[in-house]
Amino acid sequence: MKIYVNEKPVIVNERSTAFGIRDFVKKEADIVVLNGFILREDAPLKKDDRLTLIIRGEIPNEEELEALLVARHTPGVHEKVKKACVGIAGLGGLGSNVAVSLARLGIGKLVLIDFDVVEPSNLNRQQYFTKHIGMKKTEAIKDVLKNINPFVDVETKDLYLDESNIKDCFEDADIIVEALDNPMCKATLVNTALSKLPEKYIVAASGMAGYFSNNTIKTKIVRDRFYLVGDEISEAKPGCGLMAPRVAIAANHQANTVLRIILEEYEV
Repeated sequence: MKIYVNEKPVIVNERSTAFGIRDFVKKEADIVVLNGFILREDAPLKKDDRLTLIIRGEIPNEEELEALLVARHTPGVHEKVKKACVGIAGLGGLGSNVAVSLARLGIGKLVLIDFDVVEPSNLNRQQYFTKHIGMKKTEAIKDVLKNINPFVDVETKDLYLDESNIKDCFEDADIIVEALDNPMCKATLVNTALSKLPEKYIVAASGMAGYFSNNTIKTKIVRDRFYLVGDEISEAKPGCGLMAPRVAIAANHQANTVLRIILEEYEV
């Protein structure tokens, strides 16, 4: 029968076990992952199982690295995720966190758009480091993502989004993530995408400021192909700032919504 060992197809005996294949293929492997789950004891194998063999602390070669990066995925996810293209409008607290989560998923391509530079107050919630201060966010995020997953195709556009360029910028994306700060810019992006790119899915966010309850941040379907994340109330204003925890909760709602759409799970 056929199984996959480190994402490569292998024909094995129908009575084969996970540890048996490990002992034959890579005996020194001390992490054995079967269908996304680390095994503590041996287990029989079934047709099309995914078996990943890892030597703790070893730096794999480039050919093997991508397979090991997705070892903990649920089977069947990576094949679909690898084919997807996601556009992100804005690379601040929401956008940089969404980009990192999607890169860790092994998304096929990211189209990332922002016109701003990294400044010190960004570091309280955005996925940048002190070495990135003063850099364009488009260049800084490329550096971050390259160090997470070099197999993601990252395209950046250093520009200000408006009605004149939104359609062209996101024409190749399957899903658009709205991650802008300004309410007017948010509305322009969503309305333009809905009218000029009606076949795209849009995942927007509103209301993640402060340190209110985690559970007030929710995902809902506003209309066909349009999802909205947040509590829709907690805007940033004097006395109610933006901080990493709730911003990251909202961003990962967005990232997981993107994943669910890719996997054709359209309900929230």
